[in-house]
Formats: sequence, C-alpha cells, structure tokens
Amino acid sequence: MISDLSRMTSPEARDALARSATVVLPIGSIEQHGPHLPNGTDTMAAELVAREVAARLDAVYAPFCPYGVTPIHAGHPGSVTLRRETFEALLSDVCTELIEAGARTVVLVNWHEGNIASMNAVATDLQDRHDATFVAAQACYTAQRLYQEEGGELTHGGGIETLAVLAYDPSLVKSERAGEPTRPPGALEMDQMRRSPEVYGFITDVTELADDGWYGNPGWATLDRSKDFADVVAGGVLAGIEVVLNARRVRAAANPKEKA
Repeated sequence: MISDLSRMTSPEARDALARSATVVLPIGSIEQHGPHLPNGTDTMAAELVAREVAARLDAVYAPFCPYGVTPIHAGHPGSVTLRRETFEALLSDVCTELIEAGARTVVLVNWHEGNIASMNAVATDLQDRHDATFVAAQACYTAQRLYQEEGGELTHGGGIETLAVLAYDPSLVKSERAGEPTRPPGALEMDQMRRSPEVYGFITDVTELADDGWYGNPGWATLDRSKDFADVVAGGVLAGIEVVLNARRVRAAANPKEKA
C-alpha cells in the first residue's frame, strides 16, 4: 500500500511521517517526445518508479510539480520549461515543508537530465540547513544500466522511454507514428558526451542530437517487457539508496558527533 500524501487525511499524513520519516518525490518534465510519446513521458516515468520506491521503503509518496528545467526543448509544441530559479524555489519550499512536518530522509527520484543541477543545488542547501538527509536517484540512468544487456537504450523518445509509458498507460503510446528506428549520425556520441561523469560538454537545443528532436528504437519496448518496469527500476534505485544511507551509518557509527 502506498502512503500518498495527496490522498491521506491530515492525521494520516502526520502518523505516516512519524512512522517512516522518509518521503519520496518524483521529478520529471513536460516536453516533446516525438510523434509517438506523450509530452509528460519523463513525469510519468518518475512517478511510476517513485511510487514503487515509496511503497517498498514504507515511505510517504509526495507528489511534485510535473514541470522541469527543459530549455533545450523550447519551441517544440507541448514543451514547457521552468526557469532554474523557479524550479529550485518550488522544490525547496516543498521539501522544507516536508522536513518541518517530520521528514528526515528525502529521496528525489528524477527522470530528466535538465533537472540535475537544480536538484543538487536544493538538496545540498537544505541538507546543510536542516536535520535531514537527501538522496538523489537518477532513475533514467538506472534504467539505462539495467536494460542495456537486453538492448534497451536511453535515447530521447526511444526504447526505454517508450517502455516507461507502456507501463504507465499503453493507450498513450502511438508506435505506428514513429516509423522505422532512427539513429542520426553522431546522436549517440552526443548523448555519451553530455552524460560522461568525467569530462563532458553540453547541448542547448535538442536538435543538436536529432533534427526531429528524438531518436531511437521505440519498437524495442513491448507490453510484456513493460509489466515489471517499475519493479525493475525501483529495485535498482533502492539498491543505490541503501549504499548512500549505509555510508552515512558507517560514518556516524565511527564519529557519533557527525550527522547521520
């Protein structure tokens, strides 16, 4: 059973936070995903994974704004971006309220790369100012790692994102509109470049990846494969959360004066 903040009564929310002291927020974006996927793909994927993570942690699921920081999609119909300062203020306010209500661990489950810098800024600021631990989970990267051996690719509007929407609501996927799989020359290399953990560059317009604003193989995703999408990705995220929290426990045990 999921403890959804928006569906609980006020006393139920109080009791849930007192019991768990952990909240999970989904973070995504509203932006074009080609002719075959909904603009809310990132938000849908984040919500699916975050709800499963919250359920398995016995945590409170706290809905968040569907919009994100996505100026690279500006000009494409259906894309709506927040300014970084707007996104950061909203996330900061929501998390601060949850901390004041009793949350001591805040898990941010993200499915949009454009949010990462702002997420990290808010998390480090609030963790420094409050008695709370923040954990950031880039669920899209977790999915990329877990599905790689099966041929899944994290491309914009491609196989893994199609899989997420099939898991959320199959009626929203219009695969027949996608046509044949696409891989514009240099697109994969550009994605690898901007995602490198060491030395990386930037893109400021999605057409730097592909003229149509998306690429990949939506046909890789199947209804059968989508049935355990949330479970598979949440499992990978939960393993990462445990690594983070265990590191803090080990440090706290060795240094009792340190914040756990």
